[in-house]
Amino acid sequence: MNILETSALTKTYGTMRAVDGLDMHVAEGDIYGFVGKNGAGKSTTMNMIAGLATPTAGEIKLFGTVHGAGASGRASSFSSDPSRIGVLIEDPGIIPNLSAYENLMTKALSLGVVRAREQCRELLELVGLEQAGPRKVKKFSMGMRQRLGVALALVGSPDLLLLDEPFNGMDPEATRELRGALVRLNQERGVTMIISSHVLDQLMRVANRFGVIAKGRMVREFTEDELHAACGSSIRVRTADPSRTLAILEERLAGADLRVDPDRSIVVSGTATRQATSRFGGASAEPASSGAPTVEQVSRILHDTDQVVLELAVLERDVEDYFVELMGGTDAGDARPSSAAGTPRPPATGAPQPPATGTHQPPTTSGGRHE
Repeated sequence: MNILETSALTKTYGTMRAVDGLDMHVAEGDIYGFVGKNGAGKSTTMNMIAGLATPTAGEIKLFGTVHGAGASGRASSFSSDPSRIGVLIEDPGIIPNLSAYENLMTKALSLGVVRAREQCRELLELVGLEQAGPRKVKKFSMGMRQRLGVALALVGSPDLLLLDEPFNGMDPEATRELRGALVRLNQERGVTMIISSHVLDQLMRVANRFGVIAKGRMVREFTEDELHAACGSSIRVRTADPSRTLAILEERLAGADLRVDPDRSIVVSGTATRQATSRFGGASAEPASSGAPTVEQVSRILHDTDQVVLELAVLERDVEDYFVELMGGTDAGDARPSSAAGTPRPPATGAPQPPATGTHQPPTTSGGRHE
């Protein structure tokens, strides 16, 4: 079930369209990574979702209730329920002459939070500010202020968190702690989150769904698995007899995606040709276990059927490059690495290698770096 949907959501300032017909879908329990360049419309979108800005056109469906201009074409504002939505957008609304605890208590009391003192102490511990004591917030570092902003967004145990650049100004240790806290909140309490960030590495470590915005428009939404599939490895094969090789691979690799490029190289792709990637970043040395071909299998087939191999390489698409493409406004979601794209690397050590003499030639890599 979607906790949030926007339909043709638009916000104009004079002649400028900050958000232009945006369609967005966030399911209950998602950690939704909202990605885009500066000025793409992320903060404006989140302000409208939070009820802090009025849509010029379009609709927001939040917790089952529709808000916005709708069919009338007239802008209408709404006040989000502060007990259901926690917000950290730009200025977190900190009172500088109060301590962190006093800031949290001020908000908790305004919301009528039951057991406010206990919740505020828990939140300080959650964001790593339990040792701040009576120190006034005006003496906090930027990273400490940012962590307090996250804690303020969590007052009242909201169902939806809107976090705009929550990792700004944080050192690596604080970033790791906050990242872990957000994942725990999602997994243990079911809190849905929309997190915008320029730090792709941090988003990829927490998000299970992504939306990329460019020039106010949604370029593409995709799941974590779809991201892995789009950026997964593909296997490029060039042989002396491409037609026969293609027929052999079609017979031996039933269900695999096979494509012949203009240079007559054969590209074997599919979700299982990628290296398995964990949610918290980094590629595993083990191949994916869904049953689709690995480079070792392809190498063995070529070896067993006496193919003259001119090239056998794995092309790996860089996730960051993929996001940069999308942020430029190009929907590259269905693109696959071709003979001119991606980073080739040789097959893993131990894969069968065609002999250097006789009928076969050893596999080589070309057009990229060797690892």
